[in-house]
Formats: sequence, structure tokens, C-alpha cells
Amino acid sequence: MKQVTIYTDGACSGNPGPGGWGAILMYGSHKKELSGGEEQTTNNRMELTGVITALEALKEPCTVELYSDSKYVIDGLGKGWAKGWRARGWVKSDKKPALNPDLWGRLLDLCDYHKVNLHWVKGHAENPYNNRCDELAVAESQKYK
Repeated sequence: MKQVTIYTDGACSGNPGPGGWGAILMYGSHKKELSGGEEQTTNNRMELTGVITALEALKEPCTVELYSDSKYVIDGLGKGWAKGWRARGWVKSDKKPALNPDLWGRLLDLCDYHKVNLHWVKGHAENPYNNRCDELAVAESQKYK
């Protein structure tokens, strides 16, 4: 399988409010930037949308090194929370409804298709790819102000 590196970030001005997401996909010497946004959304929805859109852009099953500063995304996948929510009908262990089941369901399906290795990176720090994703996300969110 091809090995692809993906960085993603989400942003929201107000929560909920106008939001955006950015992603960078890298394969060999190729690099592609993707971004988008919504007029009324949440930060977590933008974090998830960035990852989903990046994975959906891959045309075949790949081994993916996914970098995100979102603990919501990294822990939701890495600690198995999202799989548990889905198994319980989108109910969390505290019996409250899981948020964003539409996006989590899509993301879990994509993680079944691709081999995704998760990496948490500190946001707004020294990582140039994470910082670029943040710039893309913020720029998209500004379009809705």
C-alpha cells in the first residue's frame, strides 16, 4: 500500500459559529492542500471534516500517517471511544448521546478502508504543516463572517 502523510486542523470563530478546516496530503514529492468551511458549525465538526475529506481524497487503500492537534479526533479513534459509541447506538458510556455521529460514522468507515496511524501534535507550536493547516482553516472560517 502507498504511504501517505496527512496533516489536518479545524477552526471555529465562536463555538458554534463560522468554521473552517485545512488539510495537507503528502505522497513522495507530491503535496496537496485542501480546505473548506461552513457558516454555522463547531470546532470539533471542522476537525472531523478535515480528516474525513483528506481520507476521502485518497483513490485507493493507503497506509496513512495522520497528524492532528485535536485530542477529540486522536483520542476518539485511538482510545476506541468512537467505536464504542457506534456499538452502543451512538451513546457514550455516561449514557449521554455521542456528538457528531454522522461524521464519526464516516470516519470509522474510512479507517476500516485505510490503515491509519494516529499522531497528536501540539497546536500553534513549531510544526510548519500543522501551522499551515491552521492558516487554511482560519482563512476558510473568515469567509463566513
